[in-house]
Amino acid sequence: MNTGQYIERSSAWMPSGPESGVAISSRVRLARNMADAAFPGWAGEEDRIRVWEQLRDLLPACPSIKNYQAAGMDELSGLDKQILFERHLISRELAERSRGSGVVIRDDEVVAVMINEEDHIRLQCIRPGLDIAAAWKEADALDSEIEGSVDFSFSPQLGYLTACPSNVGTGMRASVMLHVPGLVLTKEINAVVKGMAKIGLAVRGLWGEGSEAAGNMFQVSNQMTLGESEEDIVDQLEQIVQEIIEHERNARWRVLEADEHRIHDLAGRAYGILAHAHILTSKEALDLLSDLRLGVDMGIVDLRNECVINELLILSQPGHLQKQEGRKLKATERDIRRAELIRERIKASKNDLDGKEHE
Repeated sequence: MNTGQYIERSSAWMPSGPESGVAISSRVRLARNMADAAFPGWAGEEDRIRVWEQLRDLLPACPSIKNYQAAGMDELSGLDKQILFERHLISRELAERSRGSGVVIRDDEVVAVMINEEDHIRLQCIRPGLDIAAAWKEADALDSEIEGSVDFSFSPQLGYLTACPSNVGTGMRASVMLHVPGLVLTKEINAVVKGMAKIGLAVRGLWGEGSEAAGNMFQVSNQMTLGESEEDIVDQLEQIVQEIIEHERNARWRVLEADEHRIHDLAGRAYGILAHAHILTSKEALDLLSDLRLGVDMGIVDLRNECVINELLILSQPGHLQKQEGRKLKATERDIRRAELIRERIKASKNDLDGKEHE
Protein backbone atom coordinates (compact mmCIF):
# COMPACT_ATOMS: atom_id res chain seq x y z
CA MET A 1 0.00 0.00 0.00
CA ASN A 2 1.30 3.40 -1.00
CA THR A 3 0.36 5.67 1.91
CA GLY A 4 2.45 8.43 0.37
CA GLN A 5 -0.32 9.15 -2.13
CA TYR A 6 -2.71 9.97 0.69
CA ILE A 7 -0.68 12.92 1.95
CA GLU A 8 -0.65 14.43 -1.52
CA ARG A 9 -4.44 14.84 -1.71
CA SER A 10 -7.49 15.71 0.35
CA SER A 11 -9.65 13.07 2.00
CA ALA A 12 -13.20 12.85 0.71
CA TRP A 13 -14.58 14.31 3.95
CA MET A 14 -12.39 17.44 3.85
CA PRO A 15 -14.45 19.58 1.42
CA SER A 16 -17.48 21.51 2.64
CA GLY A 17 -20.71 19.59 3.10
CA PRO A 18 -24.18 20.23 4.55
CA GLU A 19 -23.98 22.34 7.74
CA SER A 20 -20.18 22.39 7.39
CA GLY A 21 -19.90 25.49 9.52
CA VAL A 22 -20.38 23.20 12.53
CA ALA A 23 -20.53 19.62 11.21
CA ILE A 24 -17.16 18.48 9.89
CA SER A 25 -17.98 14.93 8.80
CA SER A 26 -20.49 12.09 9.13
CA ARG A 27 -19.59 8.42 9.41
CA VAL A 28 -21.49 5.15 9.47
CA ARG A 29 -19.71 1.98 10.60
CA LEU A 30 -21.11 -1.55 10.41
CA ALA A 31 -19.77 -4.53 12.37
CA ARG A 32 -20.22 -7.97 10.83
CA ASN A 33 -18.93 -11.51 11.44
CA MET A 34 -18.80 -14.60 9.27
CA ALA A 35 -20.98 -17.49 10.37
CA ASP A 36 -18.38 -20.17 9.66
CA ALA A 37 -15.43 -18.69 11.56
CA ALA A 38 -14.57 -17.92 15.17
CA PHE A 39 -14.57 -14.24 16.11
CA PRO A 40 -11.07 -12.70 15.75
CA GLY A 41 -10.46 -12.60 19.50
CA TRP A 42 -10.94 -16.36 19.75
CA ALA A 43 -9.54 -17.42 16.39
CA GLY A 44 -6.09 -18.85 15.84
CA GLU A 45 -3.65 -17.25 13.44
CA GLU A 46 -4.41 -19.66 10.61
CA ASP A 47 -8.14 -18.95 10.87
CA ARG A 48 -7.54 -15.20 10.90
CA ILE A 49 -5.33 -15.47 7.82
CA ARG A 50 -7.99 -17.49 6.03
CA VAL A 51 -10.67 -14.88 6.80
CA TRP A 52 -8.37 -12.01 5.80
CA GLU A 53 -7.44 -13.59 2.48
CA GLN A 54 -11.03 -14.55 1.69
CA LEU A 55 -12.38 -11.06 2.32
CA ARG A 56 -9.41 -9.31 0.73
CA ASP A 57 -10.06 -11.22 -2.50
CA LEU A 58 -13.85 -10.82 -2.27
CA LEU A 59 -14.13 -7.08 -1.66
CA PRO A 60 -12.65 -5.85 -4.98
CA ALA A 61 -15.48 -7.65 -6.79
CA CYS A 62 -18.05 -5.49 -4.97
CA PRO A 63 -19.33 -2.64 -7.18
CA SER A 64 -19.10 -0.23 -4.22
CA ILE A 65 -15.33 -0.74 -3.91
CA LYS A 66 -13.95 -0.50 -7.49
CA ASN A 67 -10.58 1.26 -7.29
CA TYR A 68 -8.89 0.41 -4.00
CA GLN A 69 -5.75 -0.34 -2.01
CA ALA A 70 -5.42 -3.28 0.36
CA ALA A 71 -2.74 -4.25 2.88
CA GLY A 72 -2.24 -6.66 5.75
CA MET A 73 -1.18 -5.13 9.03
CA ASP A 74 2.03 -7.16 8.87
CA GLU A 75 2.85 -5.48 5.54
CA LEU A 76 2.63 -1.95 6.91
CA SER A 77 5.25 -0.02 8.83
CA GLY A 78 4.41 1.70 12.07
CA LEU A 79 4.45 5.03 10.22
CA ASP A 80 2.05 3.76 7.53
CA LYS A 81 -0.36 2.60 10.23
CA GLN A 82 -0.12 5.95 11.96
CA ILE A 83 -1.00 7.78 8.73
CA LEU A 84 -4.06 5.58 8.17
CA PHE A 85 -5.15 6.17 11.78
CA GLU A 86 -4.67 9.93 11.48
CA ARG A 87 -6.87 9.89 8.37
CA HIS A 88 -9.58 7.97 10.30
CA LEU A 89 -9.21 4.96 7.99
CA ILE A 90 -8.22 2.43 10.66
CA SER A 91 -8.60 2.20 14.44
CA ARG A 92 -5.92 2.05 17.10
CA GLU A 93 -6.94 -1.56 17.72
CA LEU A 94 -6.34 -2.60 14.11
CA ALA A 95 -3.02 -0.74 14.03
CA GLU A 96 -1.86 -2.97 16.90
CA ARG A 97 -2.70 -6.16 14.96
CA SER A 98 -0.32 -8.02 12.70
CA ARG A 99 -0.61 -11.09 10.45
CA GLY A 100 -4.17 -12.08 9.65
CA SER A 101 -5.61 -8.56 9.92
CA GLY A 102 -5.79 -5.88 7.27
CA VAL A 103 -7.66 -3.09 5.56
CA VAL A 104 -9.20 -2.40 2.15
CA ILE A 105 -9.58 1.29 1.28
CA ARG A 106 -11.40 2.74 -1.69
CA ASP A 107 -9.21 5.27 -3.46
CA ASP A 108 -11.42 8.24 -2.58
CA GLU A 109 -11.22 7.25 1.14
CA VAL A 110 -15.00 7.40 1.46
CA VAL A 111 -15.14 3.66 2.09
CA ALA A 112 -12.76 1.60 4.22
CA VAL A 113 -13.13 -1.97 5.45
CA MET A 114 -11.11 -3.20 8.44
CA ILE A 115 -10.75 -6.96 8.56
CA ASN A 116 -10.15 -8.94 11.75
CA GLU A 117 -10.15 -6.02 14.15
CA GLU A 118 -12.63 -6.78 16.96
CA ASP A 119 -14.99 -8.29 14.39
CA HIS A 120 -14.31 -9.96 11.06
CA ILE A 121 -15.61 -6.90 9.22
CA ARG A 122 -15.77 -3.27 10.25
CA LEU A 123 -16.85 -1.32 7.19
CA GLN A 124 -17.25 2.43 7.26
CA CYS A 125 -18.41 5.22 5.01
CA ILE A 126 -17.50 8.83 5.76
CA ARG A 127 -18.99 11.93 4.15
CA PRO A 128 -18.35 15.69 4.56
CA GLY A 129 -20.65 17.78 6.74
CA LEU A 130 -23.94 16.52 8.17
CA ASP A 131 -24.82 13.76 5.73
CA ILE A 132 -25.50 10.64 7.81
CA ALA A 133 -28.21 9.40 5.45
CA ALA A 134 -25.83 9.39 2.46
CA ALA A 135 -23.13 7.64 4.50
CA TRP A 136 -25.66 5.02 5.61
CA LYS A 137 -26.92 4.47 2.06
CA GLU A 138 -23.42 3.79 0.77
CA ALA A 139 -22.46 1.59 3.72
CA ASP A 140 -25.67 -0.38 3.35
CA ALA A 141 -25.02 -0.96 -0.35
CA LEU A 142 -21.57 -2.43 0.33
CA ASP A 143 -22.93 -4.49 3.24
CA SER A 144 -25.53 -6.04 0.92
CA GLU A 145 -22.90 -6.77 -1.73
CA ILE A 146 -20.70 -8.60 0.78
CA GLU A 147 -23.66 -10.46 2.24
CA GLY A 148 -24.42 -11.75 -1.24
CA SER A 149 -21.24 -13.84 -1.05
CA VAL A 150 -20.76 -14.41 2.70
CA ASP A 151 -23.05 -15.82 5.37
CA PHE A 152 -23.04 -13.44 8.32
CA SER A 153 -23.47 -14.51 11.93
CA PHE A 154 -27.10 -13.53 12.49
CA SER A 155 -29.85 -14.28 15.01
CA PRO A 156 -33.54 -13.81 14.07
CA GLN A 157 -34.17 -12.60 17.63
CA LEU A 158 -31.08 -10.43 18.19
CA GLY A 159 -29.87 -9.42 14.76
CA TYR A 160 -26.21 -9.35 13.74
CA LEU A 161 -23.94 -11.01 16.31
CA THR A 162 -20.77 -9.15 17.26
CA ALA A 163 -17.75 -9.61 19.51
CA CYS A 164 -18.92 -6.82 21.82
CA PRO A 165 -22.51 -7.16 23.14
CA SER A 166 -23.03 -3.41 22.79
CA ASN A 167 -22.91 -3.78 19.00
CA VAL A 168 -25.39 -6.67 18.72
CA GLY A 169 -28.46 -5.92 16.62
CA THR A 170 -27.85 -3.58 13.72
CA GLY A 171 -24.10 -3.57 14.40
CA MET A 172 -24.22 0.09 13.36
CA ARG A 173 -22.48 3.12 14.80
CA ALA A 174 -23.40 6.40 13.20
CA SER A 175 -21.45 9.49 14.21
CA VAL A 176 -20.95 13.14 13.36
CA MET A 177 -17.80 15.16 14.06
CA LEU A 178 -18.78 18.61 15.33
CA HIS A 179 -16.82 21.81 15.86
CA VAL A 180 -18.45 23.59 18.80
CA PRO A 181 -16.26 26.45 20.09
CA GLY A 182 -19.36 28.50 20.92
CA LEU A 183 -20.62 25.93 23.41
CA VAL A 184 -17.15 25.72 24.91
CA LEU A 185 -16.80 29.50 25.23
CA THR A 186 -20.22 29.81 26.90
CA LYS A 187 -19.38 26.84 29.17
CA GLU A 188 -22.50 25.02 27.99
CA ILE A 189 -20.66 22.02 26.53
CA ASN A 190 -20.77 19.95 29.75
CA ALA A 191 -24.55 20.28 29.95
CA VAL A 192 -24.83 19.22 26.31
CA VAL A 193 -22.58 16.20 26.86
CA LYS A 194 -24.61 15.13 29.90
CA GLY A 195 -27.82 15.61 27.94
CA MET A 196 -26.52 13.40 25.14
CA ALA A 197 -25.70 10.63 27.59
CA LYS A 198 -29.23 10.72 29.02
CA ILE A 199 -30.76 10.04 25.61
CA GLY A 200 -28.36 7.25 24.73
CA LEU A 201 -25.71 9.06 22.70
CA ALA A 202 -21.97 8.93 23.22
CA VAL A 203 -19.70 11.98 22.98
CA ARG A 204 -16.01 11.38 22.28
CA GLY A 205 -12.97 13.31 21.16
CA LEU A 206 -11.43 13.84 17.74
CA TRP A 207 -9.86 10.38 17.57
CA GLY A 208 -12.88 8.43 18.80
CA GLU A 209 -13.23 6.16 21.80
CA GLY A 210 -10.80 6.88 24.63
CA SER A 211 -9.60 10.19 23.17
CA GLU A 212 -9.96 13.63 24.67
CA ALA A 213 -11.55 16.56 22.91
CA ALA A 214 -9.06 18.61 20.91
CA GLY A 215 -9.61 21.79 18.94
CA ASN A 216 -13.19 22.07 20.28
CA MET A 217 -14.14 19.01 18.21
CA PHE A 218 -16.44 16.31 19.52
CA GLN A 219 -17.78 13.13 17.95
CA VAL A 220 -21.45 12.36 18.69
CA SER A 221 -22.66 8.81 18.03
CA ASN A 222 -25.44 6.36 18.88
CA GLN A 223 -24.93 3.77 21.62
CA MET A 224 -28.07 1.68 21.08
CA THR A 225 -27.82 -0.91 18.31
CA LEU A 226 -30.43 -3.40 19.51
CA GLY A 227 -34.18 -2.94 19.06
CA GLU A 228 -33.97 -0.03 16.61
CA SER A 229 -33.72 -0.04 12.83
CA GLU A 230 -30.81 1.56 11.01
CA GLU A 231 -33.13 4.18 9.55
CA ASP A 232 -34.44 5.09 13.02
CA ILE A 233 -30.90 5.45 14.35
CA VAL A 234 -29.92 7.69 11.44
CA ASP A 235 -33.06 9.84 11.73
CA GLN A 236 -32.73 10.25 15.49
CA LEU A 237 -29.05 11.15 15.35
CA GLU A 238 -29.54 13.63 12.53
CA GLN A 239 -32.39 15.33 14.39
CA ILE A 240 -30.37 15.65 17.60
CA VAL A 241 -27.25 16.86 15.77
CA GLN A 242 -29.36 19.52 14.06
CA GLU A 243 -30.42 20.72 17.50
CA ILE A 244 -26.79 20.82 18.67
CA ILE A 245 -25.87 22.80 15.56
CA GLU A 246 -28.57 25.36 16.35
CA HIS A 247 -27.37 25.60 19.96
CA GLU A 248 -23.82 26.12 18.71
CA ARG A 249 -24.80 28.85 16.28
CA ASN A 250 -26.81 30.64 18.95
CA ALA A 251 -23.90 30.37 21.37
CA ARG A 252 -21.51 31.89 18.82
CA TRP A 253 -23.72 34.90 18.19
CA ARG A 254 -24.39 35.39 21.90
CA VAL A 255 -20.64 35.52 22.54
CA LEU A 256 -20.20 37.90 19.62
CA GLU A 257 -22.95 40.21 20.88
CA ALA A 258 -21.69 40.12 24.47
CA ASP A 259 -18.01 40.68 23.62
CA GLU A 260 -17.35 41.29 19.94
CA HIS A 261 -13.70 42.12 20.54
CA ARG A 262 -13.10 38.74 22.20
CA ILE A 263 -14.13 36.76 19.11
CA HIS A 264 -12.26 39.08 16.75
CA ASP A 265 -9.20 38.81 18.97
CA LEU A 266 -9.37 34.99 19.09
CA ALA A 267 -9.64 34.72 15.32
CA GLY A 268 -7.09 37.45 14.61
CA ARG A 269 -4.52 36.02 17.00
CA ALA A 270 -5.04 32.55 15.55
CA TYR A 271 -4.44 33.79 12.02
CA GLY A 272 -1.45 35.87 13.08
CA ILE A 273 0.25 33.04 14.92
CA LEU A 274 -0.49 30.36 12.34
CA ALA A 275 0.71 32.62 9.51
CA HIS A 276 3.95 33.56 11.27
CA ALA A 277 4.89 30.99 13.95
CA HIS A 278 8.05 28.91 13.54
CA ILE A 279 7.31 26.35 16.27
CA LEU A 280 3.90 24.77 16.91
CA THR A 281 3.02 21.76 19.04
CA SER A 282 0.24 19.47 17.88
CA LYS A 283 -2.18 20.65 20.59
CA GLU A 284 -1.41 24.31 20.01
CA ALA A 285 -1.95 23.90 16.28
CA LEU A 286 -5.34 22.18 16.78
CA ASP A 287 -6.52 24.90 19.18
CA LEU A 288 -5.41 27.72 16.88
CA LEU A 289 -6.94 26.06 13.82
CA SER A 290 -10.17 25.81 15.81
CA ASP A 291 -10.09 29.55 16.55
CA LEU A 292 -9.29 30.31 12.91
CA ARG A 293 -12.17 28.09 11.71
CA LEU A 294 -14.49 30.00 14.04
CA GLY A 295 -13.30 33.28 12.55
CA VAL A 296 -13.79 32.01 8.99
CA ASP A 297 -17.26 30.61 9.73
CA MET A 298 -18.35 33.91 11.27
CA GLY A 299 -16.95 36.02 8.44
CA ILE A 300 -14.24 37.60 10.58
CA VAL A 301 -11.30 36.10 8.66
CA ASP A 302 -11.25 35.70 4.88
CA LEU A 303 -9.69 32.51 3.53
CA ARG A 304 -10.12 30.96 0.12
CA ASN A 305 -12.15 28.13 1.69
CA GLU A 306 -12.33 26.19 4.91
CA CYS A 307 -10.98 23.06 3.21
CA VAL A 308 -7.46 24.27 3.90
CA ILE A 309 -8.21 24.12 7.64
CA ASN A 310 -9.57 20.57 7.37
CA GLU A 311 -6.48 19.54 5.41
CA LEU A 312 -4.16 21.02 8.02
CA LEU A 313 -5.96 19.14 10.81
CA ILE A 314 -4.63 15.96 9.20
CA LEU A 315 -1.42 17.04 7.45
CA SER A 316 -0.04 18.57 10.66
CA GLN A 317 -0.28 15.26 12.54
CA PRO A 318 3.02 13.51 13.45
CA GLY A 319 2.71 10.64 10.98
CA HIS A 320 1.96 12.89 8.03
CA LEU A 321 4.79 15.27 8.87
CA GLN A 322 7.30 12.44 9.00
CA LYS A 323 6.03 10.88 5.78
CA GLN A 324 6.43 14.21 4.01
CA GLU A 325 9.98 14.52 5.29
CA GLY A 326 10.81 10.90 4.47
CA ARG A 327 12.38 10.28 7.87
CA LYS A 328 11.64 10.01 11.56
CA LEU A 329 11.50 13.40 13.26
CA LYS A 330 12.16 14.32 16.85
CA ALA A 331 9.38 16.16 18.67
CA THR A 332 11.10 19.55 18.24
CA GLU A 333 11.68 18.87 14.55
CA ARG A 334 8.01 18.01 14.11
CA ASP A 335 6.99 21.24 15.83
CA ILE A 336 9.20 23.25 13.45
CA ARG A 337 7.99 21.39 10.34
CA ARG A 338 4.35 21.68 11.47
CA ALA A 339 4.69 25.45 11.83
CA GLU A 340 6.34 25.71 8.42
CA LEU A 341 3.62 23.67 6.73
CA ILE A 342 0.78 25.62 8.33
CA ARG A 343 2.50 28.95 7.68
CA GLU A 344 2.84 28.13 3.97
CA ARG A 345 -0.72 26.84 3.53
CA ILE A 346 -2.39 29.67 5.44
CA LYS A 347 -0.45 32.37 3.61
CA ALA A 348 -1.11 30.71 0.23
CA SER A 349 -4.83 30.60 0.93
CA LYS A 350 -4.88 34.23 2.00
CA ASN A 351 -2.72 35.30 -0.93
CA ASP A 352 -4.94 33.51 -3.43
CA LEU A 353 -7.93 35.40 -2.04
CA ASP A 354 -6.06 38.74 -2.07
CA GLY A 355 -5.00 38.10 -5.65
CA LYS A 356 -8.59 37.53 -6.74
CA GLU A 357 -9.70 40.72 -4.98
CA HIS A 358 -7.14 42.79 -6.93
CA GLU A 359 -7.92 41.30 -10.35
